[in-house]
Amino acid sequence: MTDWNVVAKMKIMPEGIETDLEDIKFKMKELCGTTVELYSADIKPIAFGLNCLEVNILMNDKAGGLDELQEKIKALDGVSEAEVIDLNRL
Repeated sequence: MTDWNVVAKMKIMPEGIETDLEDIKFKMKELCGTTVELYSADIKPIAFGLNCLEVNILMNDKAGGLDELQEKIKALDGVSEAEVIDLNRL
């Protein structure tokens, strides 16, 4: 799909320091499917060796589903929290 008109930035917190963020990134790519696109995913330091995954997701606002996607991400093994930190129209 190429008619993306919304970009959502999400911060995904792991369950712990040992959690493999690359594995979570891979699982998110599978989770996105055709309704949204994982545009970018960066590992950002938080504190004391803990990192988070900051992702930009492209989607169409007519398709909706950001809350549903957020719940699916939270359900992934190794994820403790997923929150939308920014939402913009393209």
